[in-house]
Amino acid sequence: MNQKRTPSKIHFIVYTILTVVLCVLSSAQAERVYLDITAQDVRKVVVAVPWFAGAQVSGGDAEEGKAMAELLSRALEFHGFIQILDPQQYGGRSDAEWRTLGADYVVTGSYERTDTGMLIEGRLLDVSEDRMITGRRYRGSNRQRDDMVLRLCDALIEEFTGVSGISRSKIAFVSDATGKKELYVSDVMGLKNRQITRHNHLVVSPRFTPDGNYLAYSSYHSGNQNLYITDLRQNKTTKAISRRKGMNLAPAWSPDGKKMVATLSKDGSPDLYLLDREGKILKRLTAQSGINVSPSWSPDGKSLAFVSDRSGSPHIYIMNMKTRRDKRITFEGSENTEPTWSPDGKLLAFTSLRGGEYHIYTVDPQDSSTTQQVTSSWGEYESPTWSPDGRQIAFSRRRNSTQQICAVTKDGKNLRVLFNHKGNQSYPQWSIGDK
Repeated sequence: MNQKRTPSKIHFIVYTILTVVLCVLSSAQAERVYLDITAQDVRKVVVAVPWFAGAQVSGGDAEEGKAMAELLSRALEFHGFIQILDPQQYGGRSDAEWRTLGADYVVTGSYERTDTGMLIEGRLLDVSEDRMITGRRYRGSNRQRDDMVLRLCDALIEEFTGVSGISRSKIAFVSDATGKKELYVSDVMGLKNRQITRHNHLVVSPRFTPDGNYLAYSSYHSGNQNLYITDLRQNKTTKAISRRKGMNLAPAWSPDGKKMVATLSKDGSPDLYLLDREGKILKRLTAQSGINVSPSWSPDGKSLAFVSDRSGSPHIYIMNMKTRRDKRITFEGSENTEPTWSPDGKLLAFTSLRGGEYHIYTVDPQDSSTTQQVTSSWGEYESPTWSPDGRQIAFSRRRNSTQQICAVTKDGKNLRVLFNHKGNQSYPQWSIGDK
């Protein structure tokens, strides 16, 4: 959440759902210079996160302060441009010789138990200039502790880059943890994993609405591949959007969330249709021979990426939503599928089959010659999805009989497994909404 700061005032933001209060403690800078983390071969920023200090620290409090520092460290490092200084080098203390240890910045944290919950405070210190850059204070219930730590992380990332962090974002995916492929939603830090469907049957292709409040998906539990939507804010029965005969698959939501493009095969060949939020057909967008699937709406709402095999094999096309004219933008590889737009609309990530292996690539939709390979290590990589800040791509990776959700920075660096949840995981979808 963006906020204005003045030197003489403390600002409070009340989060209705979580009742968390955020205070800005530092003086506003006249001009803030942000780190360019997109530059090639940029050195990672070294950050020290001493253990949080608690009021009247005793054994249990000390362990809690250590746990909060460890979570903050993991969340900061998740963003790909930060290297955490090993606390064993300074014993978790907040009074170490930071210059000698090579730290660029230090985050000092403290917490206090109150009658109504707890108070968490964090300060960002610039080691080279020996000054505090900013401070944040959060107040909430005891069960909101981890969320407050992650809010602190995202605020610190914004101080570094000018864009809020993504440690509180969520990813939907399909898992066979129960023996059937059901739909789940997990926060990216893997702290909470929520099962969404209990159809006891195959579920595929989850798609968040732009606000993150709803999740659409296709399920085979009724005998046909129908399209459903569920309200993530409450545990209510899911609602069918389309039960038309044949395929009802993978909606691409318009940026305003009022319309969607889905693949329907009610007339034979799979084609793309524009539907309203209730599932009423507004317009047929394709009527070509072969398949037309995997729509992805551009952030500005002007273009639609999709997959068609009209040329003989699956390739990616871009449709102008006003004129409905389209053009092919992929030409290499045996298959090019699953296109997805970056949040700024400058790149498409997609799955490509080349040399018998599936890998993730990106391309500028205006220039096919800009295609770049993102993944390269062994395994089968599919279903790319962008992080809300546009700096990372998540996808499913299959190695032998194990399938996991992984993420990598868009330049192909810092690949890691995201979740340690039970079961094989596939079809990831990163939520842009903060829910």
